Amino acid sequence: MGLQNTVLPDDLRSLSTRMRRRIIEQSLESNVGHIGSALSITDILAVLWTEVMRNPGGDDPDRDRFILAKGHAALALYSILRERGQLSEEQFHTYCKDNTLLNAHPEYGLPSVEVATGSLGQGLSVGCGIAYGLRQRGSPGRVFVLVSDAECNEGQLWEAVMFAAHQRLKNLIAIVDLNGMQAMGSTESILHLGSLSNRFAAFGWKSIEVEGHEHTALRNAFHAGLADSDRPTVFVARTALGKGVSFMENRLEWHYRNLTPALAQTALQEMEV
Repeated sequence: MGLQNTVLPDDLRSLSTRMRRRIIEQSLESNVGHIGSALSITDILAVLWTEVMRNPGGDDPDRDRFILAKGHAALALYSILRERGQLSEEQFHTYCKDNTLLNAHPEYGLPSVEVATGSLGQGLSVGCGIAYGLRQRGSPGRVFVLVSDAECNEGQLWEAVMFAAHQRLKNLIAIVDLNGMQAMGSTESILHLGSLSNRFAAFGWKSIEVEGHEHTALRNAFHAGLADSDRPTVFVARTALGKGVSFMENRLEWHYRNLTPALAQTALQEMEV
């Protein structure tokens, strides 16, 4: 299995911008929030799904799997699936409407969704199980799990970290969306964990820090970090809640807040510039 076709940096920027536009437009249409969380992971998904993961989605038994543990950012996942043609335009516009599989959290049954997620702390445990099973049957498939920094407050996540290190699950890759915000405040004020990179490393993981909105930095970190790894790997990606929209960036209210037509128009105009 080869990598996806290499995408030029300008193309990645265009891809991320289109994804952000989709997030804004569809959030307004469906009147559903969690916009800031979706915008913070857009660049990570753009690089992962075009540059890093091998044959994601579909039914190839040896494909790389992706788990969005921070399931409330599902609209970002749906946006990359639409850009890759794994969702039709008609399907994409059913987000959070009646009789849809595109709900506020990913649901099993939707193509490219390996497991339903949203109960924070559980996604990495599921990733451990899938990675262990793939290794047992000799598959080259890898498992990528995107977690939030607030999710690292959950004890179950650290149990999974210990299990993965003990089993030396080199086919398990975690990405931490380090945007510094959670529902009720900053992660630092609610439960400060210090350096997450150091914490993962202390449990035996290969740990790499990266700027989560720099496409070239993400690409280089993923390719270098995953080369010849003999243990689970974590990428701690520094991001901003609401990235790409000035009035949302690092503003706590945009964890939940919904858009008005006027605010959506302002956001879209910024993206045009």
